[in-house]
Amino acid sequence: MKEFFKILKNHLMTGVSYMIPAVVVGGICIAAALATGTPGENGMEVTNPLMNNILSIGTAGFTMMVPVLAGYIAYSIAGKPGLVPGMIVGYIANTPIGDSEVKAGFLGAIVLGFLAGCFVQWVKTWRVPTMLRPIMPIFIIPITSSLVIGLGYIYLLAKPIGYFMTAMTETLKQMNGSSLILLAVILGCMIAFDMGGPINKVACMFAFGMMAEGVYTIMGIIAIAICTPPLGLGLATLLSKKKYNDQERQAGKAALAMGMIGITEGAIPFAAADPFRVLPSIMVGSATGAVIGALAKVTDHAPHGGPIVLLVVNHKLWYIGAILAGTVVTAVMVNALKKDVTKEVPEEEPMDQQSISV
Repeated sequence: MKEFFKILKNHLMTGVSYMIPAVVVGGICIAAALATGTPGENGMEVTNPLMNNILSIGTAGFTMMVPVLAGYIAYSIAGKPGLVPGMIVGYIANTPIGDSEVKAGFLGAIVLGFLAGCFVQWVKTWRVPTMLRPIMPIFIIPITSSLVIGLGYIYLLAKPIGYFMTAMTETLKQMNGSSLILLAVILGCMIAFDMGGPINKVACMFAFGMMAEGVYTIMGIIAIAICTPPLGLGLATLLSKKKYNDQERQAGKAALAMGMIGITEGAIPFAAADPFRVLPSIMVGSATGAVIGALAKVTDHAPHGGPIVLLVVNHKLWYIGAILAGTVVTAVMVNALKKDVTKEVPEEEPMDQQSISV
């Protein structure tokens, strides 16, 4: 069993190592562009044409991030035939399906990447006529794998996820006003749990709905929780460099930039590489900042978060203090849980490809 989980981690780390450059490009470009913007009704608005183009490039990098993660997990398991099916199902996992607006996020993409890789590895064992062998890796395997895993997600998983998200939204609405501190803990944990995924989006949409009703306290809580995961993990790489490899330290710099402009996704490379240590740390950190914001009655009048919206936040000192507290808690906790890096993974080469038997 220990060997099995080691193989799983190797496949996951292969996906993460290929994903990090997309995160860095996307995060730095988006941070540079949004830093020149102003808070508006739909978040930070960038009017400069050059910065808008840079924002588009950064958005493209972020759009590629999750498909690359899933694609290279599948590639690590099944080799080149697994790459395209993995990327396709990773894209589907991070894209609203039909009218339900359901996204499985990066956690769903990881699961689908593993499923795609295992399915492709199985298809490669099929005995086929000699005349079909040349077209197996370029025709039969990618089409069959993409359809089976993609349709399986759409018809078997997407709707249950949608129902779960709807139920969660209704629960949050019923809690509003009953216990602001408990609500802050729940919202902080939701924001950090999947970093831009469906649970994160439920919390954000709840805050947006409260803003429409003239209640800005919930958005104040969310604005704090949004930025502490990337800021905390970026700080962690600075406080204890021996616990992170070269790629992670570079991702930490990008995470700091993304945290400043309220992009939680900057924490994804760390969570994907070490979820059992990173996820609890960022959830505790976000919840800590959210509770401080709730106690101070911080309000945010822009549907966005992070230090970049400070101008439209009241109780500014409490807002900054809550962000700093959540950031420090995240960094200290994750470094306390993580072990020192014992071996660097070369950036130029993927990790050893090992297959999972199905």
